Amino acid sequence: MTTSAKILTLTQWFSPSYPIGAFAYSHGLETAIHSGEVACASSLKAWLSDVLEHGSGRTDCILLRASYSCETNDELQIVDDTARAFAASKERVQEAFLMGQAFGKTTAAIWGGDVPDQTNAVAVGAAARREGLPVDLTAAMYLQSFTSNLVSAAVRLVPLGQTEGQSVLAELTPLCDALAASTESATLDDLHSTAFLSDIASMRHETLQPRIFRT
Repeated sequence: MTTSAKILTLTQWFSPSYPIGAFAYSHGLETAIHSGEVACASSLKAWLSDVLEHGSGRTDCILLRASYSCETNDELQIVDDTARAFAASKERVQEAFLMGQAFGKTTAAIWGGDVPDQTNAVAVGAAARREGLPVDLTAAMYLQSFTSNLVSAAVRLVPLGQTEGQSVLAELTPLCDALAASTESATLDDLHSTAFLSDIASMRHETLQPRIFRT
């Protein structure tokens, strides 16, 4: 596979049209918007920056890299078990698993292979290894896709204008790239999270009424 083909494959995986149901999940952002903690473009950028740098963004990047390094299904299972154990709430586990399950089934149907049900970051890392895709680019594009989905949720919920939303995404893109680079040598032992407000928002979302998103 040429370099251009690899980039295009990753673009397809992380496109909003790839059928993993990402549009149905807000990662607790719906709670933050409902409570007024996120109410404009600047507060959205601050919230997402913390989620990326101190929460799920960095964590998922490490999990993706760990799964990419696995040579056996047993090793992959350990990474996936760690991903589930590290999730801060029931909804976080549900979000990661259902998106990963959908990603695995779609990817296996198109590119082949026996793909077990795994959480999303783990499934993406394992698939990237199978297809010989560059892990650094995979990690950076995964983070941008994750961010893009949350920006899209905020555009609908706050609401924000489309231009404001895209400006936030553009401003956070360098952080996605930097996080992907900074986790290059990280292992599961380096997992930690201090995005407590995001975790609490995810827990509170389980009983939030009314609500639009599944998480």
